[in-house]
Amino acid sequence: MKIVLCIVHADFEGPGVLADWVRAKGYTLKICAPYKGEQLPDLEQIQWVIIMGGPQSTVHLDQFPYLKDEIAYVQKAIDQDKNVLGFCLGAQIIGVAMGGKTERAAEKEIGVYPIELIETAKSDPLLYDLPQYLNVIHWHNDMPALTEGAVLLAVSPGCARQIIRYKAKVYGFQCHMEITQAGIKDLIAAVPEDLAPSTYTQTKDALLQNDYGAIHDTMFKILDRFDGLK
Repeated sequence: MKIVLCIVHADFEGPGVLADWVRAKGYTLKICAPYKGEQLPDLEQIQWVIIMGGPQSTVHLDQFPYLKDEIAYVQKAIDQDKNVLGFCLGAQIIGVAMGGKTERAAEKEIGVYPIELIETAKSDPLLYDLPQYLNVIHWHNDMPALTEGAVLLAVSPGCARQIIRYKAKVYGFQCHMEITQAGIKDLIAAVPEDLAPSTYTQTKDALLQNDYGAIHDTMFKILDRFDGLK
């Protein structure tokens, strides 16, 4: 039985539709919350490691010592050739685990805005036939490191690093495709200050009126392909 580990960083930011996909496949989803003091499981039991977003920052690791443990764990997972997938903070954790440094994005992005899949995406096993401009969910200020040997696959006007392939089975998504409308409501309630107006910040009403179904369909397609990577 395939076990998918999902590392979470906040009560208001769970796996979203990732959980639906895991269960539909008949796999086992294991959720671990190191920020609550939970211990990361033995990697021998795990086939996939998914690292979710959260309000923490890898720029300030001293404030979040458990993130250091997560980074070491992700390094080990990559060394053991596990499938490793990170979203937002999770992508930044992967970047640090690969030896890079998280940086500030040019603009805060919150809401549904398109990313651009660049030329490298045309031959990527996850993204090869997706539209050049693809609507995704954003909720971030920072962006992951682009480390030696990594391949940048997607960008946006506010963030120069939206999707990165770090290794054949290791991907970082600064953007989100997994958050549900209920998850959006949770984020709005938990961090309303994030909705301070900016060039790429949607209002509360706009966030609640977005159609997330097509974004989730794209997420499911990507997960199916990620599952088939060798």
